[in-house]
Formats: sequence, structure tokens, C-alpha cells
Amino acid sequence: MKRLNLLTASALTLSASLAASSAQAQELTLCWAAWDPANALVELSKDFEAQSGIKMNFEFVPWPNFADRMLNELNSGGTLCDLLIGDSQWIGGAAENGQYIKLNDFFAQEGISMDDFIPATVTGYAEWPKNTPNYWALPAYADVVGWTYRKDWFSRPELQAEFKEKYGYDLGVPKDLAQLKDIAQFFQGREIDGKTVYGAAIYTERGSEGITMGVTNALYNYGFDYGNPENPYAELDGYVNSPGAIEGLEYYKELYDTATPPGASDWYMSETIDAYKSGQVALQMNFAFIWPGVNADPNVGGDKSGYFANPPGPAGQYAQLGGQGISVVANTDNMDGALAYIKWFAQPEIQQRWTDMGGASAMKSVVEDPAFPGAQPFNQAFLDSMAIVKDFWAEPAYADLLLAMQDRVHKYVVAGEGTAKEALDGLVKDWTEIFEDEGKL
Repeated sequence: MKRLNLLTASALTLSASLAASSAQAQELTLCWAAWDPANALVELSKDFEAQSGIKMNFEFVPWPNFADRMLNELNSGGTLCDLLIGDSQWIGGAAENGQYIKLNDFFAQEGISMDDFIPATVTGYAEWPKNTPNYWALPAYADVVGWTYRKDWFSRPELQAEFKEKYGYDLGVPKDLAQLKDIAQFFQGREIDGKTVYGAAIYTERGSEGITMGVTNALYNYGFDYGNPENPYAELDGYVNSPGAIEGLEYYKELYDTATPPGASDWYMSETIDAYKSGQVALQMNFAFIWPGVNADPNVGGDKSGYFANPPGPAGQYAQLGGQGISVVANTDNMDGALAYIKWFAQPEIQQRWTDMGGASAMKSVVEDPAFPGAQPFNQAFLDSMAIVKDFWAEPAYADLLLAMQDRVHKYVVAGEGTAKEALDGLVKDWTEIFEDEGKL
């Protein structure tokens, strides 16, 4: 396996122009998930091809298989990918295992500043160790879990009157998670336009990361934390399974039990999208990447839908971070070309075009433009959401940590096994064993 160490990587220089780099690398392969933003990136990258003379190839893998396929590629020392837009949680393992190139020297050489990007995306997508100025990626696609709602249903006078009489406040965007549950339960089993509808489509998928990406939006806001920040691996007890965290897990189970459609026991992004677009539910939990498609949908788009950030709970307001950074794979044979692509992609004008074409830039000049909040009906909700993000572990043992949480949470929320306290106590035990095996304790 060919590896480039930091000294070698920092000695590499980008050619004075993109065109000059084509002599070193006539082709590049960029790997990512198969979804609409990837198709937009193909179109955007035609500009890079025209300027550089480098042919861009793309390997896009469906989301259910993306992590397994790409992590296997990295761990096996494969040579498929020169550039990889990988999940935020992969940073720790890819950095410590020498699978990504550290980009600090390159950024300094080319005048690329992480201060130009939303801070949460720098921490989430680029840094390892977290909260240190060690960068292994450029923020590429900003994403976060938020909510979509049937604005047209909410505005019906008869429903507004009934809701106000029952709950004592106006039917609208929920001010907290308690109100969100009220609203979801209000619509559960209701008949609208001759069709039985349900309250909310939420994440419950067990096989990859789905239920974890969903339940954290309740756990964070009730008081869950990943450990004592002063002693992050050794002190999990009392944080992962705090009284607030237990209450948050109970909340999510009640939302699942009382306000979701029949058969919603293994749902993730595509299933919740389908449920919402087909008119089954009043509320949809999903990553913000789906909002442009909702807005354009002939059945639920335009004024029929609205968007809001994950509401606060008793312990604060947070939302689960999604999104990815773009990294140079250490095993590439086309280092100069890969770095040339990063330089091109980091230009403010390219970042603006990226967003205009269906991407989601994390660059401040794009999202802090005064025109941005009003440019699309979901942009303000996106900004509100990106301001409150938290993320899952990004440790090298990320996959084991995730599988443990998937198992414990799904068994309680969906299968109804045991109590919330037992589930989180078990998670503390699982994670402690993983960190012991990793030599963190």
C-alpha cells in the first residue's frame, strides 16, 4: 500500500495555474454518495475540467451502502478514490490511520482559511482532534436535521380552532419539543381530504445510522451528552444516561408509539421523504438536503410546506449535524490534481455556484450574504439549524460506537424492550468497553 506521510504531503506544491497541473494528473476520481447534490457536483465540476484539462470521474454509492463501501475502500488501501466526500464521523479514523492527507500546509500556501467557513462545519467536517487547528478536509456540504411541515394543513381554520380548544395555544411552528409532540398526536389518524393521515415521519432505521441520527435530536435537548468534557472517555456515566437523557429517550419512544404511521419501524431518509411527499404525515424529520426537493414537489411544494429548526427541549436547543467534508485520499496517484481540485472548489465564486446549483456551501460569504435568508423559503431554517448543531463521536472506533447505540436505542424505542434507563446504562457499558479496547482508558 502506498502511503504519503505528512512530510511528503507538505512538500507537494500546487501548480501556479490549474492548467499546469494537468500534466501531473490527467484524471481524478471523486467518491461520494449517490444523491441529487452529487449530480449537481458533476455539473459544477465541468468548470474545473475546462480550466485544468483534468478529466473528472465520479463514483457515487447509494446511501445505504455508502459507509460500508467507502470505509472498506479506505481500510483496504484501495486506489479508487483520489478525492472523497466522506461523513463527518470518519475524520478521526481516516486521520489516525493515514488515509487522508493533512491539509494545513496546503491551506496556508494557497491562502485558504478555515475562518471563511461556518465554525461548526470546520469542527465537524475538517478537524481532528476536535477543536484543534488540524485539518483533514475542506467543508464541502453543510447539512443538519430539521423539520418540514404541511403549512397548508396547519392553516385550515377548522383545524386551528380544534387545536386551540384542545391544547390552549395556536397551531403553528412548535416552540419546543413538547409542542411538536402535541401537534404530531393531533394529526395522528386524522382524516384530511378523505384520507387518513398521521403525525410525524421520524428516523427509526436500525441497520446503519438512522435511529441514532434521529433520537439525538431529542436526547441533546433533554440533557444527554457524550461524557464529561474534562474527562471524555472515562466519565460517561451520568452524562450518556443522565436523568435528562433518560427522559429524552422516553420522549422519542412516545413520539414513535403515538404519532407515526403504521409500519414506520425501520425508516430513514428515503422513507420519511416518501411518507411526506405522498401526503401521509403532517411533519417530517429529515436532513435539510431534502428541502429543495420538497419545495419543488408538485404535491407538497411551494406554499404547501414550511420548514423549521429542531425545537428546544428542557436542556437547550440542538440539532444533529449532517454533511461532509472533501478530503484528499492519501493513496492517490494524482496528488497535484487532487489538491488543484480542492483549491478550485474553495473559491468563493465556485462556492456560490455550488449552492445555486443544488449544493449547500458552508462558506460564510455565501450563507451570510444578506440576500441568502430570503432566497429560498427554507434558507432561514437552514441557518437557524446550523447555529445549533452537535455531532456524534468522530473517534477511530466510530463504527463500533454507532452500532452499539443503534442496537440499544432501536430495541427500546421500536421493539419496546426494557426501559430507557436500561438502554442508556447498557450503552455506557458498551462504549466503555470500546474505549478500553481502543486504549483510551
